This record gives sequence, C-alpha cells and structure tokens, in this order.
Amino acid sequence: MLFHPTIMALLLWSAAAVAGVAVAAAYGWTILMEWNPASGSARQLVLERRTYLVSTLMAVVLWGEVLSLWLFVYNADAMAVMFVGAMCAVGSLNADPYGFPALIAKIALFFLAVVWLQVNRADNQGWDYPLVRVKYALLLILVPAVVLSAGLQYAYFSGLRADVLTSCCSKLFEVDREGVGADMSSLAPMPALVLLYGGLGLTLLLSVWTWRRPVLSAALAPVAAAVFVAVMVSVVSVVSTYVYAQPQHHCPFCLLKPEYGYVGYALYLPLFVGTALAVSSWPVHHFRRAASLAQAAPAMTRSMAWVAAACYVAVAVVCTWIIAASELYYFR
Repeated sequence: MLFHPTIMALLLWSAAAVAGVAVAAAYGWTILMEWNPASGSARQLVLERRTYLVSTLMAVVLWGEVLSLWLFVYNADAMAVMFVGAMCAVGSLNADPYGFPALIAKIALFFLAVVWLQVNRADNQGWDYPLVRVKYALLLILVPAVVLSAGLQYAYFSGLRADVLTSCCSKLFEVDREGVGADMSSLAPMPALVLLYGGLGLTLLLSVWTWRRPVLSAALAPVAAAVFVAVMVSVVSVVSTYVYAQPQHHCPFCLLKPEYGYVGYALYLPLFVGTALAVSSWPVHHFRRAASLAQAAPAMTRSMAWVAAACYVAVAVVCTWIIAASELYYFR
C-alpha cells in the first residue's frame, strides 16, 4: 500500500513537513529567546532576516498541510475499491485502527494551521514585527501537532492490507448501534434541521455583526467552533439522507462520491473555510493592541468575518438545494 502514488505523495509531504517544522522550531526557539526589537545590534539584524526565512518556511509547510487534508480524504474514498466490504472512505479508514485517528489529527491540524497563517499574515502588516514572539510560541505548539499527524498517517498507511475484511458506513452510522456515529445518526429530522439552520443563522449574524464591530470576534470564534460540530451532526442525521433519498443511509463520506455529484465538497469546503476564518478572527483582532496593528488588525478581522459570512450562506444554500431537490420527504 505504501507504494500507491497518492499515499507516497502524502507520506513524502508529511516527512518534508516534519523536517520543515523541526528546522523552523530550532530557529524559532532562538528568535523567541533572543528577540529584542529595541536593539540595533548585528545579532538582532540577523534574527530579523531569519524570521522572514522561518515564516516563509512555515507558511509553505502549513499551506501544504491544509491541502493535504483534502487529498487524504479523497484518497480514502478512492481506496475503498481495494478492501472487501468497503463502499466509501469509511471502509478505508476502518481497515486499520489508525485510520480515523489520522483523519481527526489532520482536521485539528487544518484549523491550527489556518490560525497560525492568519496570525503570521497580521504580523507581516506591522512595521515593528509585533507578533514575532506570539507566532513562534504558537509554532512550538504546532510542532507536536504536525509530528503526531504524520505519525498517525504513517501508522495508518503502513498497516493497510488488501486482504482485510472491513466494515462500511452502514455499520458505523447505524442508529441501533453504539458509538459516536450512531449517536449522530439518531437525531430526529426536525431537531436536526432546527440545529442546522439555527446554528448557521447565528454564525451568519455574528459574522455580519463582527464585520461591523470587530470586537464581537470574541463571541464569533467559540460559537463558530460549536456550530461546526452542530452542522456536522445535522449533516449525518438528516442532510445526508436527503441526498441518498434513503432515511437509513447517514454516511457523510458518500457525499464525496461522483454518483452524488461530489456534493460533499460543495458542502464541506465552505464549512471548513468559514469555521477556520471565524475562529481565527478573534486572535487576530486581539492583537490590535499593538500600535502598528491598531488599524490593520480590525481590517483583517472584518475581511475574515465577511468571507466567513459568505461561507455560511454557501453552506445554507447547498443544504437547502439538497433538501429541495430530494425525492425524500420527512414532512408533508
């Protein structure tokens, strides 16, 4: 399995990412300990030049990690044909105990990466490097996240065997079973739709209000994180069944398949991007206290809130279109 082209690409990138963050962390620790913007010494000038190198390296690594999440999910779906009993990405991920932990680690790293990239973007807009210590402290948190994600991914791919009998989504998201998947599937349609549109409406309003008053990003960030979970629960419990026109089929991964028009990508992409930007808006706005970011940080917060609002509208439109176009009717 390790010599499958997509798996090789993911593993090679993970190895490069681990090497990149190791180098960045080593330089970052030095910068963190010795940084003194009030000094005009030769050492400070060297650190100022080095911070551009480290920041660029980390930006490349983290953008790669952001994109690799989508490649990982796509590959899991494409590999389903290789395993007996698998029909979608769930079967591929169930083929090894490290499958779902690897996916969860990559999702967590996706959000951490976007937050760091936005903080780095804000720092680049300040004339006095106001967030150098902050972003390199965050970098030290990102290092174990990148290493853990790479380790789980390698453990997953190295443990895959084509002769393994795996179980697919019909088992994981079966209402009568025990587990998180069954709990998500068991939510009734009406409460699920209220949760879906109520959560999207709340985050949309908060995003618009944050665009008007950036200080509200402190409320937007935690609400967006909670609504992300609520939307995923609603997708599993009811939205997915509208796509399949089968009230017993609750898989959120089959939405990515071509026979359903890849509608999952149209749904998940704006949800992930909107949530990541909404969560990032609060730390960016918090740094408005730095004199050089007094104008830039609120402006960045407004732009992120605006894009997040557009993403939440897109999620609502896709869900509404799915429900309206479906042959399944829960309410008459």
